[in-house]
Amino acid sequence: MKALKAVVMSFLLALSLPALAVEVDAVKDVAKTQTENRIDLNNADVTELQELKGVGPKTAEAIVQWRDSQGPFTSVDQLLAIKGIGEKTLAKMRDSLVVQ
Repeated sequence: MKALKAVVMSFLLALSLPALAVEVDAVKDVAKTQTENRIDLNNADVTELQELKGVGPKTAEAIVQWRDSQGPFTSVDQLLAIKGIGEKTLAKMRDSLVVQ
């Protein structure tokens, strides 16, 4: 009886492994897509930054100038140091940003 149980369990495990692999790959693809659709504060130019909600030409230029003078961003929250970006503006654009 134990041998039969072991065979059945092995069979069920073998059937479920491909489904697990597909699920893991799907999660990786979603994470990759979410990152790809975001604007990287450390690599974006003025034009790309203007695609963000609440960012116009002056603010985009200020972001680039801050990055050039202070070094790469380590956190999205550092945008609060830029004139024209407050808590509300940052909240609108936070999901569109990444720092890499």
